[in-house]
Amino acid sequence: MNTLVNTDKTPPSKPAARQAASQAVVEDKQYLTFMLGGEMFSIGILSIKEIIWYANLTEVPMMPACIRGVINLRGAVVPVMDLSNRFGKPSTPVVKSTCIVIIEVPTANEGEHQAMGVVVDSVQAVLEIPVSEIEPAPSFGAKIRPDFIEGIAKVNGKFVILLNVNRVLSMQEVSQMGQLAADVD
Repeated sequence: MNTLVNTDKTPPSKPAARQAASQAVVEDKQYLTFMLGGEMFSIGILSIKEIIWYANLTEVPMMPACIRGVINLRGAVVPVMDLSNRFGKPSTPVVKSTCIVIIEVPTANEGEHQAMGVVVDSVQAVLEIPVSEIEPAPSFGAKIRPDFIEGIAKVNGKFVILLNVNRVLSMQEVSQMGQLAADVD
């Protein structure tokens, strides 16, 4: 008769502890928080390429109103979106703390990314927000389109709107807006 002998000397609690620790890592996500029109928004840190001061923006004719222009970022032409305008509000005024957050956005070609800048009033901090603290997007009452919102979290007593980068910065939708603007002219 064959008997199975446990040759593993590791106590059973250690793999469970390791699994719980790896789940805890997955449950916290990092977000870059920024101010826009007096409200705090955030974008997942994995989408952020870099943050630069607002400068040297070149306006491009016949672009949708939400596209402020383009910048030269180390030889690459990067379109810059005014998030406030994208949300249907007045354009973001340029002040001393105004920044451009460079974000990598998926393109229509699978696996490829396009750099896109977004104008924000000021960058706040990088926060770790536990997934358990994130509520789904409200179906009403938000000041921006619900499909732009990935969720809402409460951090230090304040609400932070987590943006869905793929929807807000959809190159396809922005192109359609540009086409509509050209058709109207």
